[in-house]
Amino acid sequence: MTEFETFMGSETEEPILPLPQLAEVKLQGMLDWLSTFGADAKGGVTRLLYDKAWCEAQHALAARMEQMGLLPEFDQSGNLYGTLRAADSAAGAEQLPIVTGSHIDSVVYGGRYDGAYGVVAGVLALEYLRRHFGTPKRTLQVVSLCEEEGSRFPFAYWGSRSITGITSLEDIRHLTDKDGIPFSQAIREAGFGSDSGYRPAAQKYGAFIELHIEQGQVLERLGHSIGIVSDIVGQKRLSISISGEANHAGTTPMSWRKDALAGAAEMITAVRTIAMAAGEPLVATVGRITAEPGLGNVVAAHAEFSLDIRHIRQESIDRCWHDMLQAFLEIASKLQLELNWEEHLSVAPIPMNEQITADLQNICKQEQLSYMHMPSGAGHDSQIFQPACPTAMIFVPSQGGISHSPLEFTAEEDLMRGFRVLVQLLYKYGYGS
Repeated sequence: MTEFETFMGSETEEPILPLPQLAEVKLQGMLDWLSTFGADAKGGVTRLLYDKAWCEAQHALAARMEQMGLLPEFDQSGNLYGTLRAADSAAGAEQLPIVTGSHIDSVVYGGRYDGAYGVVAGVLALEYLRRHFGTPKRTLQVVSLCEEEGSRFPFAYWGSRSITGITSLEDIRHLTDKDGIPFSQAIREAGFGSDSGYRPAAQKYGAFIELHIEQGQVLERLGHSIGIVSDIVGQKRLSISISGEANHAGTTPMSWRKDALAGAAEMITAVRTIAMAAGEPLVATVGRITAEPGLGNVVAAHAEFSLDIRHIRQESIDRCWHDMLQAFLEIASKLQLELNWEEHLSVAPIPMNEQITADLQNICKQEQLSYMHMPSGAGHDSQIFQPACPTAMIFVPSQGGISHSPLEFTAEEDLMRGFRVLVQLLYKYGYGS
């Protein structure tokens, strides 16, 4: 039995807590406020790791945390913590904190809810609990993770990877952004890094709970208010390169061509055929294709396309990639083409903690909220935390399934339903017997 399981005890359904004055929580208002940092002309948010908007947002959040009675603290990576400490004499005072939160960085021209919702909800949840129920028996924290998206530097989950100790600054200091700025320079200019005076990022959690918009259409289409995440999918990302022979489009007979783009087209069709045959929840996506020399009257000498494969079981990802590779090799041989591939990312699927998901289910039942267990098809910081501590995710609906876009939207009543579930869970773990 883990320390978390010992502290939390059994999974019996305890009566839920009446939540007084919940209507006073201005969740949407704080989200709107946070979206002003990095607001762009297209109506979205562009807030990239260590840029001006990101720095202003993190420091403004730190000030808000302090105003709300939380203890704000940065680490060397730029992760921001707001702590609601247990009394020194409390039974859980010496135990690892229960932490909630998400990330505040965005994609370019992103929305105002992705990541930010979990941070804002976490800050307001701890402020609400402190105001109505006082000092907890076990320390509670909210974390505004410095980065998850990988939008500025070609590396994702820096915030959670630095906390869990998977990645250090030395591992990635050589990376550069599109303007050639090294990671080491960007972190230093933002006021962080090993010489910043802040404490090292690596630390341990008692549990991590992430509240997030779904970024898909499942909850909305099926009419559920809450998604309890069962697993976060594994991912494999590759680049597939095909080489042939450039030649004249008018004078080269079809049967004599070594057309790299034609080969890529057949391979992309094979991707869809194999993925459809594998069945849900496997998904495979080709989102980018290039051809050279890229002229309308020249047979393509080279083509390259991206390939993204996802599933909640590693063996299904591996089997799908094996089948696709065999199909690619057969097509290349048939068309006299050369095939090469490069793997850029391989992340294993991660199941969420069964005890916390059971507690979430009990809360939804007693709050009379429609819910469903579901996998996450997108990657999240929770998949980084779960191997290090008990972790769970809560989803709320996304209108139209739109995300990473200025059109990203979740209705306030849906945001508040997720907030209620989070508050109940944090009360159970922070104030329960």
